[in-house]
Amino acid sequence: MEWFTLKYIIAVLVGYLLSVYGGHLFVRLILRKYRYDMKNRGLKSGGAMIGYLERAIIFTLLLLNASVIIGLVLTAKSIARFEDLKKREFAEYFLIGTLSSIFFPFLVFLLLRPLL
Repeated sequence: MEWFTLKYIIAVLVGYLLSVYGGHLFVRLILRKYRYDMKNRGLKSGGAMIGYLERAIIFTLLLLNASVIIGLVLTAKSIARFEDLKKREFAEYFLIGTLSSIFFPFLVFLLLRPLL
């Protein structure tokens, strides 16, 4: 399939929108059950922005058939939270959020794959 057909461009744009914003709603829904008090820690809405970027990067890597690089995204995220991950409650919260966040772009990609 050619890269710049209208169908392809629309599918990619829809994929990004669903992966980034739909994924945000999905992760919030998942994390509602698992509250972690992050009061006075980090930037306001910093976690949401990290999630937007994470899902956009993952969807891009899937489009480029470079899914093996997704491990680097997860590694960078884990290194940034290394000290916090020593606390079991936060580690579970982090893993649930991260895994649900990366699941969503995969789901969107699989649904749109026939159009790509």
